[in-house]
Amino acid sequence: MSELLGYVLSGLVTGAVFAVMASGLTLSYAATGVFNFAHGAVGFLTALVYYELTAAFGWPTWAAAVAAVAVFAPGLGYALHRAMFRGLAQAGETAQIVGTIGLTIALPALGLWVIELSGGLLAAADATALPRGLGPYPPVTVEIGGVGLDSAQIMTFCLAALAAAGLWAFLRHTVYGLRMRASVDRRRLATLRGIDADASSALAWMLGSTLAGLAGVLAVPTLGLDATAFTVMLFVSATAAVFGRLTSIPVTFAAGLGLGVVQNLVAGYADFAENVTGLRTAVPVLLLFAGLVLLNRSRERVAGSASEDAPPPDHLAARPAWRRRAPWVAATVALLAWTFLADGYYAGIAAQGLVLALIFCSFVVVTGIGGMVNLAQASFAAMAALTCGWAFSSGLPLVAAILAGVLAATAAGVLVALPALRLGGRVLTLATLALALLADQVLFQIDAFSNGTIGWPLPALGFGFADTTDPRVRVVLLLALIGVIGLLVRNLERSASGRAILAVRSAPAAATTSGISAPRTKILLFALASMIAGLGGVLFATFKGSITATDLPAFAGFVWLAVVVLQGVRRIGGAVIAGIVAAAVPEILSSLDISAHVGAILFGTGGVILAKHPDGVLAQLADLRHRARAALARRHTPGGERPGGEQPPGERAPRPRPTVVRSPGEAPASVRSPGEAPASVRSPSDAPTSVRSPGKVPASVRSPGDAPAPKATGHVEAPVFALESVVAGYGEVTVLRGVDLVVWPGEVVALLGANGAGKSTACAVAAGDLPVTAGRVRLGGVDVTAWPAHRRARQGVLLAPEGRGVFPGLTVEENLRTWLTDPAPVYDRLPQLAARRTVAAGALSGGEQQLLTIAPALVRPPRVLVADEPSLGLAPLVVEQIFALFAELRDRGVALLLVEEKAAETLRVADRVAFMRLGRITWTGPRAEVDPDRLTAAYLGVS
Repeated sequence: MSELLGYVLSGLVTGAVFAVMASGLTLSYAATGVFNFAHGAVGFLTALVYYELTAAFGWPTWAAAVAAVAVFAPGLGYALHRAMFRGLAQAGETAQIVGTIGLTIALPALGLWVIELSGGLLAAADATALPRGLGPYPPVTVEIGGVGLDSAQIMTFCLAALAAAGLWAFLRHTVYGLRMRASVDRRRLATLRGIDADASSALAWMLGSTLAGLAGVLAVPTLGLDATAFTVMLFVSATAAVFGRLTSIPVTFAAGLGLGVVQNLVAGYADFAENVTGLRTAVPVLLLFAGLVLLNRSRERVAGSASEDAPPPDHLAARPAWRRRAPWVAATVALLAWTFLADGYYAGIAAQGLVLALIFCSFVVVTGIGGMVNLAQASFAAMAALTCGWAFSSGLPLVAAILAGVLAATAAGVLVALPALRLGGRVLTLATLALALLADQVLFQIDAFSNGTIGWPLPALGFGFADTTDPRVRVVLLLALIGVIGLLVRNLERSASGRAILAVRSAPAAATTSGISAPRTKILLFALASMIAGLGGVLFATFKGSITATDLPAFAGFVWLAVVVLQGVRRIGGAVIAGIVAAAVPEILSSLDISAHVGAILFGTGGVILAKHPDGVLAQLADLRHRARAALARRHTPGGERPGGEQPPGERAPRPRPTVVRSPGEAPASVRSPGEAPASVRSPSDAPTSVRSPGKVPASVRSPGDAPAPKATGHVEAPVFALESVVAGYGEVTVLRGVDLVVWPGEVVALLGANGAGKSTACAVAAGDLPVTAGRVRLGGVDVTAWPAHRRARQGVLLAPEGRGVFPGLTVEENLRTWLTDPAPVYDRLPQLAARRTVAAGALSGGEQQLLTIAPALVRPPRVLVADEPSLGLAPLVVEQIFALFAELRDRGVALLLVEEKAAETLRVADRVAFMRLGRITWTGPRAEVDPDRLTAAYLGVS
């Protein structure tokens, strides 16, 4: 019994470290949406700082721990947020994964390089260094149930428990935690609610790094200063985070504790595991894979939605085929010439780069085309090479052995594809990594398969007149194979299968309804990619002359994927450049006597590039060339204009504002219909439209029974919101072309027009969600053009976006608290929301969600409410209730800009109407002057 208790208690201590690491991982993901593969590297770097403070500077352990965990770790988290993470949050999943993988390699190298440069000032650090742990030294032993635990173990468990409890309370019961969760649920909506999503993300990264640093300091006495061990600890901790579904801190912490206990019990009692090499150490990997498959499903996009990682624009699409291929043909000829003119050493480097490029082509298929991040490609290459070596040693001819190796890799790819049928995104990435680690730790450790540490010898490939012992022959062979694979990939993209792949990648639900089989498509991609990786692995082994289980480790897939994505994973050219870079850079650094750490650091900085250019270096260079050509063309166009007379985006000068002299009380010209005379020349019976008491309906649109407008007193009421000559768009596409629009306090302006006229773009510009190219945006007379969306929201501009303006992952009450400090008045007014206050907003009906969107404005009325298609998809009774709320807000002095497709309902509540066509306001005037012909013309998009 005491033995069992000993295993459990020691397992709880180990699991506490896993729990802290997993809690930080969960926090950063839950608050930013980025799964940080560099979490373990942050823990290592913090542990390294702790070690140097104690060993080199003689600090007490408690002071060093406070400095490392409470100062260095959060500072590192903030620096990484500023330099990289805030850009990655807007990038696709592939860029996020690869960017953090780059940090996994770069951060430890940076710390170790600094120690090298210190010239002995800092203590030498390697995997054999075991820093002292926290607590008294020598440790004090305490007996619990007959089992002895030292003071360091008890302190580890207590600190872990306090950290988890504090983190859970922070996320659930503080306004900052709510802002974090809202930012990751719907980042754009969070900014429209006045939440500074960038500040929330920065705080999340600081807290996540603090927890990683705490785990690193707690674990370093056991792991030593071994960066690989910290990376392995990250993936063990990821198991606990997966069981917490990357959202629940308490479940994650409990899973971490349980993981430590299970690992100890298996090591102590699972005698059957002795017969399977590596099975005991692979327990966390098995649990990780089981948790991913059983507890997670891919988040499929809604049918018809766009892909999250849309391909970059092809700026050479209109060029002839020879123009597109000429640079690559020239580069191939240059490489061949250099290979035959250079000595054998440099030809060998080129051959090494090209064999890696051949393996990297598999990433182009599965990630570049299929959009699935697979970290098992190194294992596919190793599987093929080891199978080939085993088959050849068993008596098969070399060609048959090579074929057997490629087929084995293909079969492994199909097996790995099976979980991909229901997984996606980061979950699939973790699942493929788990399988790769399982192969490394179990399958490749079977002596009958890998021949132990000796491995399998393999002869060179012979062609009669030459063989692959000559590196020049290897270069020619590899270039031919890469060319064939390039043609294969090109034909795949243009075929019906390629279109099916793109459909499954962009909109799985829509593809399924079109008769496309998503499982068959994914299996095809995995099989093809693993076949290419297997061919590369076999050639790697034959060129080397032998293959062992450690030649192609699973973690090599980390580096491979990152190098390819940095260059451009959507193109075969990117894979070729990545292979050359991966082989040449270490050799160059070695020849220049530069530390190997520098190469890893330079590689890690590629993550910063991906944060700004997720499609890689090739796409970035193509974009720069395109912009340079466009700028040159504009300079050679008379007047700097584009053909057709349109000014390029970003260079359009705002139209001059005419100076208008009005008598007191005269309505601005934008409120009058085009033919209406100013107040100074109108007959006495004409009522001024701009002088009214707060909350009154403008006189020009009141019904005959309304009380007359107050007499002018000389005070002119200013518009609360105005767009002045606004030009805006998306990228190089201009949508708004000089829009002028004003909204007065207590006025409803209906913005009408055909689909595509620019109405939603105008709403986005008004809220600060889209920057303007030219013109100004004013709020209460103040120029707010440069203000971000969250700052405008805090000053009273509230946008109810098209669709549903709710955070689906937050409860009704949490949604209300993003705008209100006390939601009780909303419950008094809307009891249907009170009854569902603890329900997630995503589970509400469409009408309830729209009420939840507008309800906060009833308690805390904004200065300006911009509503974009508020009745979309709602039942008539709900629409009537929504428009009644708009009328109430108008009576309370709120200025409303209303974009609606339902003209009848809109005109019943509107005071003034503006028609938009092709990005311009074509007419504005009182509601009473809207006739059927004018309305029909607006909706049909005709003059």
